[in-house]
Amino acid sequence: MEGSPSLTALMVAVQRGQHRLEDPPPWIMDDPFALVMVGPTWPDLAAASRSRYSDELGRQIRASIAARARYAEHRLESGSFDQFVLLGAGLDSFAWRRPDLLGPLRVFEVDHPASQAWKRGRAAELGLPVSEHHVFAPVDFEARSLREALDDAGFDWSLPTMFSWLGVVPYLTASAVEATLRTIATCRTGSEVAFEYGLDRDHMDATAREFSAGFSPVATRVGEPLRGGWSPSEAEAVVIRCGLRVDDHPAQHDLVERYFAGRTDGLQPWHASRLMAATVR
Repeated sequence: MEGSPSLTALMVAVQRGQHRLEDPPPWIMDDPFALVMVGPTWPDLAAASRSRYSDELGRQIRASIAARARYAEHRLESGSFDQFVLLGAGLDSFAWRRPDLLGPLRVFEVDHPASQAWKRGRAAELGLPVSEHHVFAPVDFEARSLREALDDAGFDWSLPTMFSWLGVVPYLTASAVEATLRTIATCRTGSEVAFEYGLDRDHMDATAREFSAGFSPVATRVGEPLRGGWSPSEAEAVVIRCGLRVDDHPAQHDLVERYFAGRTDGLQPWHASRLMAATVR
């Protein structure tokens, strides 16, 4: 297989898969492909995380990763879209998990060429189906723009589109985030982006600060350093400045009410990041 995947993409996939193994149903988001996609190294990655974080923090990480995927897919299903774009798709298995939506939707996966080549090679090894409605759009943002990558992949800017942008913004500069949001704002009216951004330390709780202190050096060491976080008001200001309308901006307690109500295991997401849905005006 060509290239190599992002280490953070592998770690996120392991967390998605472990949600099925470690937490009782009903699962917040069920991804039966995650650990299979990572392959036989997943127990080593899981062990590395366990050695780095407390049990409670590990639970919150799993819960947050599951909740953000659930959130984006809930926004997708609640709207009326013809295209679905996964920005920084990583090892997300949406196109294989949701064959009921593939076809009515055209799904575009945007990611770094090396990570995407590894994922496609792994999917071929596993015999996962291919579809003309499932399109891969490799892009190195240091060399090409998102618009160019989507144009080359056959994206139709006149169709209502849902963008999912999870686990990516915390690694980008503010200018790169704004450039992407401005590109999305040129889509058809009613198009939407669901994205996750990192909170600044003033808006984190103690557990989230524990995660940041433990994970930041690791991310830097593997060449994927975290950038500074935002306050919720700063994040909304950026979205509005880029020509989008804030449609939904749930706090941690909102996610608990929506997706974790009635659980008896105390599982809940963290205070290290927040989700937002913004619509093209």
